[in-house]
Amino acid sequence: MPTTGQRSLKVVKPGSPAAPRSRKPLTVKSAAESGIQRDLLVALRSRIAADIDNPNTPARDVAALSRRLLEIARELELLDAAEKADDIGEAAATPDKEWASS
Repeated sequence: MPTTGQRSLKVVKPGSPAAPRSRKPLTVKSAAESGIQRDLLVALRSRIAADIDNPNTPARDVAALSRRLLEIARELELLDAAEKADDIGEAAATPDKEWASS
């Protein structure tokens, strides 16, 4: 039996999907220093969401924070979509070439 602070292990059959890893949320500073864009966007999203929920945040700031939160969410969606690219998605994203009819 694991003691406090230790993780338990379990047997996984070949071909079974990997369990999602839980990562400790990064601070904005540590995410920026990591150089990983997705980590920075996630840290910013969390920070901005906390500021929006904070009742001490001035009302004049909530609109700008909300707008930036939505922009970050879109950027994260684009990053995730790019990571999950498939042949159909790549074909759809390929620009058309000029075609000369004869």
